[in-house]
Amino acid sequence: MKNVLLVLTLLAMAPTTFSQSKNFLDVPYLETSARVDTLVTPDKIYLSITIQEKDSRGRKSVEEQENKMAQRLKALGIDIDKQLVIKDLSSNFKKYFLRGKEVLKSKQYSLLVYDGLTTGKVMAALEDLDIANTYLEKTEYSKMDELELELKKRAVKKAKQKAVALTDPLGQKVGPAIHIVDHSQPYYPRYNQPRMQTMAKMDMAEAEPLDIDFEKIRVETTVNIKFRLIE
Repeated sequence: MKNVLLVLTLLAMAPTTFSQSKNFLDVPYLETSARVDTLVTPDKIYLSITIQEKDSRGRKSVEEQENKMAQRLKALGIDIDKQLVIKDLSSNFKKYFLRGKEVLKSKQYSLLVYDGLTTGKVMAALEDLDIANTYLEKTEYSKMDELELELKKRAVKKAKQKAVALTDPLGQKVGPAIHIVDHSQPYYPRYNQPRMQTMAKMDMAEAEPLDIDFEKIRVETTVNIKFRLIE
């Protein structure tokens, strides 16, 4: 009998407890939202470079082209130990009339540079070496995490300022935030598709790389906040 009474008591208390937790926002409040954004210049530019053996009598080996490329990159001040990595090593098999089967090797690299001017110099150097199978792989901003946090802070402050502006004429004060929703979308690096054709040969005597930045990256943050109102 005592057990039955205990169960009935708990069941009677349950709706009250649920109601109290459900109605935690049953207080005067003001809801505001704010969005902030900024533009940043990418400082990590990744170039995809593919070196292939030349399909001709006097063909150059991958290793020979690789060494020449390394020398030119070093001359441009690039640390190839840190900025150049091999992505893929493959062999293409082709059959030739009266020559049997040959193996044409190719190597794919990823080169990291930090500004537009260096990118232009690298592309021009590779063209000069007849390594034209190159394209912009992706761009990034190295301090993206810190920037996103800073934008979130600015968005929250902006939402608070809007709340104060809305309640001041009413003689009310903005209390603590009772509900915050971050609607921001995480930033992902920009990836580019490889070109279907190699780049056109440049006239090195007439063209010099320009010191032009890459297209800026837009980063934005949006927050929605409910502030308690104080009479």
